[in-house]
Amino acid sequence: MADKLHFSLVSPAKELFSGEVDHVIAPGTDGEFGVLVNHAPFMTTLKNGVVRVLEGDTVKMRIFVRGGFADITSAGLTILAEEARLLDGLKVEDVQAELDATLLKIQSLDKEDSARATAKEHYDYLESLKAAMVN
Repeated sequence: MADKLHFSLVSPAKELFSGEVDHVIAPGTDGEFGVLVNHAPFMTTLKNGVVRVLEGDTVKMRIFVRGGFADITSAGLTILAEEARLLDGLKVEDVQAELDATLLKIQSLDKEDSARATAKEHYDYLESLKAAMVN
C-alpha cells in the first residue's frame, strides 16, 4: 500500500489506532497540519484538539487529544498523546458528568494541595473535549 500513510496514535492508557489511512489532520501548537503519505519528516508538539483521520475526502475517525507529540518519518505518522479519546460514541452527558465530578473534587481539595492543580488541568481538558464534541 504505497499510496497509504501508516498512522498510529498512542496514549499512556492504550494504542487507540494503528493502520493505513489516506490523510491525517492534527492540532499542532503552531497551527493545524495535515500529513499524507511521503510527507517530509518533522516532529512537533500538539495542543488540545481533534485529530481527524480521512479516507479520501471523508472523515472516518475523530480523536480528541490532550497535548503530546507528532512524529512524521518515512515510516509514517506517530502521535504520542498525553490523553486521547475517540469522539465516536462519546456522549456529551457523560463528559458533563465527569466535569461535575471533577469540579466537586477541586472544590473539596485544599488550595495548597498539589492534587488540586492536576484536577484543574483535567477539568480544563474535559471542557475542551466537551467543546470539541458540540462543534
